[in-house]
Amino acid sequence: MIPVNEPLLDGKERVYLNECIESGWISSDGAFVERFERAMAGYVGRRHAIAVANGSAALDVAAVALRLGPDDEVIIPTHTIISCASAIVRTGARLRLVDSSPDTWNMDVTKIESAITSRTRAIMAVHTFGLPVDMAPLLDIARKYGLVVIEDAAQAIGQTYNEAKCGSFGDISCFSFYANKHITTGEGGMIVCDDDELATRARSLRNLCFKPERRFVHEELGWNYRMSNLQAAVGLAQFEKLDAHVARKRELGRRYESLLRGVPGIGMAPVALPYAENIYWVFGMVLDDSLPFDADELRSMLAEAGVSARPFFWPMHEQPVFLKQGMFKGENFPIAERMSRRGLYLPSGLALTEAQQDYTVDVVRDTLATAFSRSFRNSRSSSARC
Repeated sequence: MIPVNEPLLDGKERVYLNECIESGWISSDGAFVERFERAMAGYVGRRHAIAVANGSAALDVAAVALRLGPDDEVIIPTHTIISCASAIVRTGARLRLVDSSPDTWNMDVTKIESAITSRTRAIMAVHTFGLPVDMAPLLDIARKYGLVVIEDAAQAIGQTYNEAKCGSFGDISCFSFYANKHITTGEGGMIVCDDDELATRARSLRNLCFKPERRFVHEELGWNYRMSNLQAAVGLAQFEKLDAHVARKRELGRRYESLLRGVPGIGMAPVALPYAENIYWVFGMVLDDSLPFDADELRSMLAEAGVSARPFFWPMHEQPVFLKQGMFKGENFPIAERMSRRGLYLPSGLALTEAQQDYTVDVVRDTLATAFSRSFRNSRSSSARC
């Protein structure tokens, strides 16, 4: 089975991990945490970086650090991972959802302004799959209405928008270092910002909100969301290979696009836009409505041939956990709904070989060709009966 993702650990990971073990510093107090934070802050041009246990933790801390609450609303894309929504919901704030662009699969920034109300406090920009959100108009809207921008750059480590690094745009920005990211620590995340007070608050929240002057006294509830020195050691080794990882991802993505170009029945994201070149965190496809099956059925067929594939996100307005709470009644977002049912992504890990990629493409081509052949025969048979 060709995995949907396999990380590449061919840098100094083993050297740095051995250093942790030999020194005895394996918890969050080790030197690699600070080194990794400095590296990420410098890379995206931010004053502060706060390492945390995972990307969801980064979003949780960001939302609480901003003091979001029941009087607030936050605009997010409906097509995203649930971590983005849950971080907001847990503060008591209300979600205002925006549909996706059918071309970039990111939130449609032209729909943001119509979602703003007198209670709107923030916009969450989530860079999805390989292309960044169109940030210039989003930032213009945020300035116009005095809104905070939360930037989720989990899938955009190393990506740029108009040559500025993703992660540099938000009032507070978040990264994930899960195993399928361009930098992995196994699990792990990072918060970056420029505001001193916001950074101090984020550091406190990730560390149980210990009072500086008396460790086991707490005026607020936080989390143990610290990153270990072991994780940070792996992260620093991965960071040192980031440019090579980005180049490899783009190489894989362009090769998929070239091999699948012209194959009927699938839509692919653009290779480039005026403001960004696709970084291909994953290589996604959206099936045409002409195909007699959805993405789940295609994934099953691919699995039978030894190829793993993963579905697109399920929209927030259709999540059972939110519907049971009475949220999003009567709301529909047709682009996201279609993407969730007809979108999937192919094996896209950094360790993917050219032979594995060729085999994956052959399986996709053969599966789609068989589907169209059957559809044509059924159509001919129906016409004959008529």
